[in-house]
Amino acid sequence: MAPLDLFNHLLNFVAPAFAVGLLCALLGRISMRKSAKAPAWWVVAAINFIVGVGVLSAGLVIFGRDGKMATYAALVLACATSQWLVAGGWRRA
Repeated sequence: MAPLDLFNHLLNFVAPAFAVGLLCALLGRISMRKSAKAPAWWVVAAINFIVGVGVLSAGLVIFGRDGKMATYAALVLACATSQWLVAGGWRRA
């Protein structure tokens, strides 16, 4: 596999984590109350992205292939949970 093909495959692998992490961060910023200790939106997006890549990698290891719907469901749940934890929702509950 050529290096450009490998780079393309890696970008396509992490694209769902990037999209879900960014959308969670932006929509969370819009819908939740602003807290004085809440980090910047790009910090929250980066944390969601890292969590998302971890979930996608775990799904690849567990299922042996990429693109299973169970992995994408786990991605959404993990990003939503990390968004809730980072935004301070656990302090209000």
